[in-house]
Amino acid sequence: MSGHGEGGAVRRLLRPARQETYEQVFATVYVALMTNVLLAIACAPLLAALAIVRDPLASWPFFAVLSLPCGPALAGAFGCFEALNRGSTSVLRAFWGAYRRAAPRALAVWAAGAAVVSVLAVDAVTVARTAWGPALVPFFCTAAALVMSLTFALLTSIDERPRTPAVLFLVARRWYLSAAVLVVLGLVVAVILVKPVLGLLVLASPLLYAAWATTRFVVAPATTSP
Repeated sequence: MSGHGEGGAVRRLLRPARQETYEQVFATVYVALMTNVLLAIACAPLLAALAIVRDPLASWPFFAVLSLPCGPALAGAFGCFEALNRGSTSVLRAFWGAYRRAAPRALAVWAAGAAVVSVLAVDAVTVARTAWGPALVPFFCTAAALVMSLTFALLTSIDERPRTPAVLFLVARRWYLSAAVLVVLGLVVAVILVKPVLGLLVLASPLLYAAWATTRFVVAPATTSP
């Protein structure tokens, strides 16, 4: 009896997946690849400058300005993720629809976040040269991380327009998840800088989806209507 049972289990395990499963897998891969392409198009000026300039850190104000389209581009990518969760694979419509809808607010959120992080970075470098540097630099780094987490959280929920203090409270309260999101975002940036083709065309959207889904969970109480 046990032999027949084990044989049946093996046959069920080796049974080909249903057609719907294959269709779902291919649809997910298609959405991921197309989202990567659209992100690259939306951020083309920044990517072109990164390909030309050898030392971006030496010209960081220039790159901070060029990064402004990244805010609306991320909002467009998040629109694709929302559409995928609803079962839609119309990537172009989802991306540009979310892009146009959120562009003004996403641009303002990204610009504010980039400005604050830039100021904190300059302050950290300046303070590091003083006698109080070792004690104050961790504060500036923590503040910059909090601002980056807040900026990303506001972008993920930009259609719901949650109150910024509520989002800030949730991001700080669930700091361990916010830290994990920053690690994933840092990995996205690192892969794109080291391996642009691999990062832009393969890994960007899966990693961004992981960061987006985690952040949506973090800010869910602020986006749920009473």
